[in-house]
Amino acid sequence: MTGRGIDQILPRPSSPEVHEPYVVSAIEYVEMAERANGRLPRHAAFSYIWGDALAELDRVRPAARIINLETSITTSNDFQRKSIHYRMHPANTPCLTAAAIDCCTVANNHVLDWGPRGLEETLQSLHSAGIRTAGAGRNLAEAWEPAMIPTDSGGRVIVFAAGDEDSGIPCSWAAGSRPGIALLPDLSDGTAQRISSDVMRSKRPGDIAILSIHWGDNWGYDVPRRHRQFAHALIDEGAVDVVYGHSSHHPKAIEIYKDQLILYGCGDFLNDYEGIGGYESYRANLVLAYFPTLDPRTGTLVELAMAPFEIRRFRLHAASAPDAAWLRERMAREVIPAGTPVELDSRRRLLIRRHG
Repeated sequence: MTGRGIDQILPRPSSPEVHEPYVVSAIEYVEMAERANGRLPRHAAFSYIWGDALAELDRVRPAARIINLETSITTSNDFQRKSIHYRMHPANTPCLTAAAIDCCTVANNHVLDWGPRGLEETLQSLHSAGIRTAGAGRNLAEAWEPAMIPTDSGGRVIVFAAGDEDSGIPCSWAAGSRPGIALLPDLSDGTAQRISSDVMRSKRPGDIAILSIHWGDNWGYDVPRRHRQFAHALIDEGAVDVVYGHSSHHPKAIEIYKDQLILYGCGDFLNDYEGIGGYESYRANLVLAYFPTLDPRTGTLVELAMAPFEIRRFRLHAASAPDAAWLRERMAREVIPAGTPVELDSRRRLLIRRHG
């Protein structure tokens, strides 16, 4: 979530005006964070926000770097009638290339905060920076078109993205003959079959297919039954290898289903929530980077490594030993099936191993 307060500390901030019930300026989010954790830089380097995560990315060297970008990148002032709006100035797009992001999924409840023009400028800004997108477009066909990321092994990571209304996405944001997002009509077996058919038309041997879904509430560990059933149906169809869910502001359940990975809610990785009270028990300042290793022949999970970080001063810091242990305990409690070992290694990474 690189908009709003985070945008204000980058080299080219947007106008700070926001249209929220209790806050009128994005600078207020900067000031709340400063009261909580100390002075923040102004006109920070684009790489600043990633902090210690850059060293971890360099060490792991993942085949693909995929994020859910939950902000509009635009100068549009056409704010929509909703309570919260995220905007980052297009000139701050290099904060994403600073981490060599390959793909932004954008089927979420903030990418159209500044109207269709804001969405189109978001896509143009990302594409001009060499970043692929999935989940939104100028029409229905573009919104459902996947991102294709070639890998060194000769295969590809194929990313489809969609959103569900239960995450707060207005139904009017669905793409059609006008710009919009890939909005799921429902979470039925029929919808899972249609998505799987689309995936199979794009997939070749050696490819890994990911479906990114923005769904569910912001807070709480409960996984709705309909989410589990839909995720299972996608994997049962044999096309989707990873279900990558998000919307929750904190990490929630992980499921290993038929040796394939379902992330029901990855939590935020960057946000401007420092100093905002109300949900302290979730410790949403503690976040995870997810590094799954998959068998390209079958799409099955070999190992899932999760690197823990703390958001402090709008920057990612390597988690302390006690914080990493707290995250391990919490994820061990939430993993499905229950009792699946979640280890903590010497680098303070959380590990789930599946095969030898």
